[in-house]
Amino acid sequence: MKRSKVISLASLLLSVVVLSSCAGLSKMKKEASNIKYQVTPEVLEAHADMVDVKITVNIPANYFNKNVTLVATPVLKYDGGEKAFAPKTLQGEKVQGNAMVVPYETGKTITYKGSIDYDKAMRISELEVRMTASKGEKSLNFDPVKIADGVKATATLVQNNPANIIGKDAFQRIIAETKEADLHYLINSSQVRWSEMKTEDIKALGEYFKTVEADANKEYKGIEVSAYASPDGAEDFNEKLAGKREVSSSKYVKKSMKKAKLSNYASEDFFKSKVTPEDWDGFKKLMQASNIRDKELILRVLSMYTDPEVREKEIKNISAAFSEVKKEILPKLRRAKFMVNVDNIGKSDDQIKDLAKNNPAELNVEELLYAATLTKVASEKLAIYETAKKQFAKDWRSHNDAGMVLFGMGKVDEAKANFDKADQLSANNPVVKNNLGAVELVKGNTADAEVLFGAATGAGSEVNYNLGIVAVKKAQYDLAAQQFGECNCVNSALANILAGKYTVALEKLNKNTSDNAMVDYLKAIVGARTNNENLIFSNLKSATAKDASLKATAKSDMEFAKVFEDAKFKAIVE
Repeated sequence: MKRSKVISLASLLLSVVVLSSCAGLSKMKKEASNIKYQVTPEVLEAHADMVDVKITVNIPANYFNKNVTLVATPVLKYDGGEKAFAPKTLQGEKVQGNAMVVPYETGKTITYKGSIDYDKAMRISELEVRMTASKGEKSLNFDPVKIADGVKATATLVQNNPANIIGKDAFQRIIAETKEADLHYLINSSQVRWSEMKTEDIKALGEYFKTVEADANKEYKGIEVSAYASPDGAEDFNEKLAGKREVSSSKYVKKSMKKAKLSNYASEDFFKSKVTPEDWDGFKKLMQASNIRDKELILRVLSMYTDPEVREKEIKNISAAFSEVKKEILPKLRRAKFMVNVDNIGKSDDQIKDLAKNNPAELNVEELLYAATLTKVASEKLAIYETAKKQFAKDWRSHNDAGMVLFGMGKVDEAKANFDKADQLSANNPVVKNNLGAVELVKGNTADAEVLFGAATGAGSEVNYNLGIVAVKKAQYDLAAQQFGECNCVNSALANILAGKYTVALEKLNKNTSDNAMVDYLKAIVGARTNNENLIFSNLKSATAKDASLKATAKSDMEFAKVFEDAKFKAIVE
């Protein structure tokens, strides 16, 4: 009988303990609504493919039981799934553990930060806090508490369309060429000597006339005749002398052209003449190129005089003192210079297109690469570049440009193979590095792409554009806006929206003349962020008319949460 009383007393004490434990947990569950939550941002957002959250939790005084441990877990619930943030453990003052202590009498304000990977299903979702409290061996689940909606995924609208750079051809249809020859005179003479007509450069000029006349692809642009006198005589005498030399030299070259039966010899407009009475520039040039002793001193002394008479006197003195000047320099200045200007006219576009298709062996590498720019059909471009790869296998541009076409066709692996070959042929070429970076970017290897774009610095504005995409993906929106610069493209406007520069973004979108539906969609987002409903509805209507798939996008876009129930919005997205 005594033993029975003892057992009953023990059971009673155990029951009291259990009830006491449950009572503490139940009280905390019942009063859990007194806990206050502030979520930043109020609507969650996706950045750099992550959803970050900051929760400020205010636990009131006289709430947290001294013997309780509580595990709180933020969970994002969405259609078809949920994702939990890292849990946070709290404990009462008498609990032996390493968790954050919440004093019973004063309560505590706690700041929680967490991140999860973004999933597009999270666009319509709810953030709730789930808590489990334990005291001794007993535990109790609290009712979940919704604390936020989410997720704005505007940053994910970045168009991952990196720009390639072509290996440019150097084709020139018209290439100018010049043939020069000098006709020399005796001192103070303007008579063309028979011996001068037999000099190598004069004979070469005659042969050149014949070559031009016989070549249908060469076209005369004109002949310039410049007559000079050496700067060792009186200025008025030299002026007359140079003039006479212009007359005799022009007469000679016209006679030579007539004799060769050249078509342009009679045209006065074809000839241009110039007279230089004192060829001081020529004197200095010849002196600088000579091996004459003390030439620098001579030039320095002569440059000190500006008066023509004094200069002439000094030149005569120098000629007398330095026989080499008189012998080597001055005779070369008594001359007439012929400059024949000719245009080499290359193949026409039609000829190049025909040869590229039917007889590409007749084209050089520049012509063949140029041929590819004459068609907008990707398959035709690729065929030309493939031909160029065979004919000019060591030229990196044909491989690079073939890769560029393949990249545009969505054949990324084939494009990469061509870019790799171009990289082998032209190591550290910034154009190729940019294109390899574009491959990595579309494959999702943002870090690798960024390194390659860094190696492509200076290759063109395309590199900055691509780095702008990288910056958006890394949630560096101000940097992205800088990289996109003056571009009025969708990505540039998006970067400015994400950076909070709505006026700039709207200006860019208004200047964008493309038919891209995303232009209008981003205008609607600007309207949502600036509380302009007219901007929202007019542009959503336009965007969805261009691309019906944007109806579903808008319907689940938390940017438009404030107008979800508006009849105008529903009419647009349904």
